[in-house]
Amino acid sequence: MSSAAPAAPSAARDVRIREIPHGASMKPFIDLSWKINAGDPHWVPPLRMALEPVLDRKKHPFHQHADVAYFLAERGDEVIGRVAACVNHQYNQFHDDRTGFFGFFECIDDAGVAAALLDAAAEWLRARGRDLMRGPMNFSTNDEFSSPGVLIDGFDTPPAVMMSHNPRYYGGLMDAAGMEKTKDLVAYWIGPDIPERLRNAMERLSQRAGVTIRSVRMKELKSEVARVQEVYNAAWSQNWGFVPMTEAEFNHMASEMKPVVDPDLVLLAEKADGEPIGFLLALPDLNRAFKHLPDGKLFPFGVFKFLWQKRKIRTARLLTLGLKPGYQHLGLGAAMYTRLLQIGVGKGYTGAEGSWILEDNHEMCTALEKLGADKYKRYRVYDRVL
Repeated sequence: MSSAAPAAPSAARDVRIREIPHGASMKPFIDLSWKINAGDPHWVPPLRMALEPVLDRKKHPFHQHADVAYFLAERGDEVIGRVAACVNHQYNQFHDDRTGFFGFFECIDDAGVAAALLDAAAEWLRARGRDLMRGPMNFSTNDEFSSPGVLIDGFDTPPAVMMSHNPRYYGGLMDAAGMEKTKDLVAYWIGPDIPERLRNAMERLSQRAGVTIRSVRMKELKSEVARVQEVYNAAWSQNWGFVPMTEAEFNHMASEMKPVVDPDLVLLAEKADGEPIGFLLALPDLNRAFKHLPDGKLFPFGVFKFLWQKRKIRTARLLTLGLKPGYQHLGLGAAMYTRLLQIGVGKGYTGAEGSWILEDNHEMCTALEKLGADKYKRYRVYDRVL
């Protein structure tokens, strides 16, 4: 990483960058997504009723430990860009650094406008003692409305649920604004076929390790959530970008997931004494239904379209898999993937996306590739020294 960012293009003089005041309407910020992306046949509109509370400083638990500012780029009365700047105090305390973040980036194909937006975010972060700007993060690796990074490869297929999708020119905007790659994230497509040899080998492996892999019990949801949280904060503690989840965040996530989760696709790995050591979460790919709501509104009439299309979903997204330290190099990740595929195929699923995965997480990448999965999308996270 260089010590200073190269000079960024200057925005046209008729472009104004302004911060949205606290309490003001977020509608212009939200609506811009449609202007930028509506012409892309693979874009899936965000669900407004899901996005609005995420951005609301009073409603989402993320804001209890973060400071956030929202900026718009305007030309006359027209909104042509947006960005959020964020100081995640929990992240900085855990990593003992002074990193700031940007996210929810949208922009017309104009390097000057993009540079002005990112400069505004950088100045806001610098004024709050940050020495590095990283993103896009929407908002963090825990509190994701959509995945981190700019899509740079894999534009010819729609995004899976909670994954990002953007115009092809965004990578160029980041480069022109002096942003530098810090990490790529990848997505795999997993087909339904499991080699019999691999299935048998994975079953023997889990038996030798004395580990049982089971689906969560929704009737014991409170205790199951506590077990998942125990695994989560231990398994990901050394991962790039990790932030421990607060109890409020974890309970909020469980509440948000409960109406849409297929409990058969949420797996716990346990030792013989009942200690949870692994966790896997997959969701039906709700984007297959959301794409039929072009205005992003579920009510009053979109709910009927959504429920009708939801019945037809036959693909899933594998969001996360983690194992406690000491169990991460025994092949149990591949065993959990295999068990998920067995369950999914039995329920009529025809494929799944495994995402997002750090490009240098060789163990997880290898486990997926053993299942015949294809790497088919790539996202890039950028840094700028402030």
